[in-house]
Amino acid sequence: MPACRRYRSWLVTAVFALAMFAGARGWLRAADNPQGKQIAEIQTAGNRIHTTAQILNVMHSRAGKAYDQALIQEDVRRLQNTRWFTPDGIRVLTTNEQDGRITVTIFVNELSSTVQEIVYRGAEHISPSDLRTLTGLRKGDPMNPLANELGRAAILRRYQDDGRYFATVDLVEGSKPTDSRVLYNIVEGPVVKVSHIDFVGNSGATSGRLQTQLVTKKAFGGLIGGKFNPMSLELDRKALTEYYQALGYLAVQIKPEVQRSPDMSHVTIVYHIIEGAQYHVSDKFITGNTSYPTEKLTAVTELQIGERYDRRVAQRDLTRLRDYYGYRGVMAGIEEQWTEVQPGLVQVNYNVLNDRGAQDRVGRIKVDGNTVTRDDVILNQLDLRPGQILQYPKIEDAKMRLARLGIFDAEEPPEVQVIPNEFDSEYKDILVKVRETRTGNIVFGGSVNSDAGLTGNIAINERNFDLFRFPTSWDDIRYGRAFRGGGQELRIEAAPGTSFQRYSVTFREPYLMNTPFGLTTSAYYYNRAYAEYNEDRFGGRITLDRRLDQIWSASASTRIEGVNVKDVPYYAPYAISKDAGSHFLLGLRAGINRDTRDSYIYPTKGNVFDAGFEQVLGDYTFPIGTAEFTQFFSSRYLAREDGSGRHVLGFRTQVAVAGTNAPVFERFYAGGIRSFRGFSFRGVGPFENNLAVGGTFSLLNTIEYQIPVLPSDKMFVVAFVDHGTVERNFEIRDYRVSVGAGIRLSVPALGPLPLAFDIAFPLRQGPNDHRQVFNFSMGLFGSK
Repeated sequence: MPACRRYRSWLVTAVFALAMFAGARGWLRAADNPQGKQIAEIQTAGNRIHTTAQILNVMHSRAGKAYDQALIQEDVRRLQNTRWFTPDGIRVLTTNEQDGRITVTIFVNELSSTVQEIVYRGAEHISPSDLRTLTGLRKGDPMNPLANELGRAAILRRYQDDGRYFATVDLVEGSKPTDSRVLYNIVEGPVVKVSHIDFVGNSGATSGRLQTQLVTKKAFGGLIGGKFNPMSLELDRKALTEYYQALGYLAVQIKPEVQRSPDMSHVTIVYHIIEGAQYHVSDKFITGNTSYPTEKLTAVTELQIGERYDRRVAQRDLTRLRDYYGYRGVMAGIEEQWTEVQPGLVQVNYNVLNDRGAQDRVGRIKVDGNTVTRDDVILNQLDLRPGQILQYPKIEDAKMRLARLGIFDAEEPPEVQVIPNEFDSEYKDILVKVRETRTGNIVFGGSVNSDAGLTGNIAINERNFDLFRFPTSWDDIRYGRAFRGGGQELRIEAAPGTSFQRYSVTFREPYLMNTPFGLTTSAYYYNRAYAEYNEDRFGGRITLDRRLDQIWSASASTRIEGVNVKDVPYYAPYAISKDAGSHFLLGLRAGINRDTRDSYIYPTKGNVFDAGFEQVLGDYTFPIGTAEFTQFFSSRYLAREDGSGRHVLGFRTQVAVAGTNAPVFERFYAGGIRSFRGFSFRGVGPFENNLAVGGTFSLLNTIEYQIPVLPSDKMFVVAFVDHGTVERNFEIRDYRVSVGAGIRLSVPALGPLPLAFDIAFPLRQGPNDHRQVFNFSMGLFGSK
């Protein structure tokens, strides 16, 4: 026993002495922090297959530079990505030198075997090149069992994404570092389609609305689409849970079940739902507020006592409360908490955090990541200036405005961050981080409607144009820096058609000389074949506009045009034939616009007012005054419980007056889509010899009621009354009325605007008016 104790004492002493000696010689990791010290040398240890030079070429750290722990960690990730080393086979040690510098040693554990062959046995529906891309494996690579397993998982995910739910992928060879071959055994199985989606236990929500919440879709006709992906089931469960909670079912439970067909080619997905009680609000509190009284904060909230609990409304309340503080320069955190007081009743508490009362101000504004786009293009979207009170809601608004420019990467959208200022806590710096993307595109399309026939469309559009950024070298052209970076838009468009064609070049500067004024210039050529004559119109337009606030905007524009009226029939009346030939026009217009719609595509409330006055000079001298007002109404009582499926009632009135000496090509006409249904294009108005001669006074009105048909709100039926007149003078002689109905069908592949099909019948018409029962187009009520 004494001998054993003496042996242990000697061993401990030896280890201690060795550690002291090693530390003195720098064999162990430096005890102090190496961050910022100069690197004397980077050396490697443990490498036998790959040379030190090969390893150092992968790294970004270099001798002579300062040691950066973050860069070293990135270097380790780069080395691991080479797949030369075993998992966790890279260690970094630092050693202090006598001159204050450090030596960095990279200890590696290499993979010794190499891949001699890669076999994908049983793969028929994924090409060899796609398989190589999925796995990332190449012949001659080090044998890496972990990489091989990751490749197996990637292949399986691809098959499941393609709807092959029962596919299996086994790694037969390549799971050991000593293997020389990677062999995947693949059983693809059939493409599994979703034949039915059923809901069991739902009474508080219709199956149709629940269906719209799902990522999983059933196959159309059993053949088109509807590939089954088991990864989407959890996403569907979460979406359904959030939907039910928004309806007040806070304790809802949802469990998906997959039922397979006998031949394994189809599945039925059944969502078993236990809704539980629908909760209502018994009381509502606001706590933690010290800067502002509870009554004022309560006034901005929407959730009401006695009504059902709606999580979406509660989230909107949180946003309103944050904005209330945020517009006053206070970044207050606000949380929503609900407490069950008894089954079906909850108390809701909005808890205000960090209500310190002190207002923050804007410090420095920095822009990072833009290599082509000028800083001022980005700063113009912020609506923030140094020294101002920092209105926090403008941060989110700036993010959306930058994203809407379409000049930055959509997958990595712009970020606007508030960061502390090291000089003064009252001032907060603003950091804008962007990642640029390609901003030019070519668009091919077309349209068809009952007014203009078939029209094609080819457009070249550059959203980040710079008129004055001329190339200074070949690299400016090669790397796309020439004529780019100014945030301007250049659009070149050609639209040939059967009865109408248009060619134009449009340039827009949204912030002229970094002011709130926008400048739009365009040059164009139009050709239109009418029943009365053919018209060529070419010229240009210059418009200066200014957004006055969130809803009001004003504009001033000048148009210079040459108009050629030709192919006038011999029997045309004097009102038309007198204007044949070429003419010059100069128009000076001022306009104002007010828009409070809740949506530009599917408005349910709000209104639009647009008015303008133009004085035309040149070969003719006459004024034109126009005004249009559109109002939308809807009620939550004529909607589904979740707020969708709203019935919308719309009213529109258009009034236009021109001077009595206005030529035939500047007068007013009505009839056709978005004008006066039940009549053909230009089928309403004064006629002579059965030819439309146009009027100098126009009054058009529409009343339209829209009802959703499908739970997805992709199809609507409408009923409408169009009424009004077009007269030679400022008077009402022949007032027309038509009634009709139609369908609005949304097809995502055709764009945001739905297809419109209308049938209308005139109840009252003027002499010689031209009727047309059916109209079709792409658009909505209120669109132009």
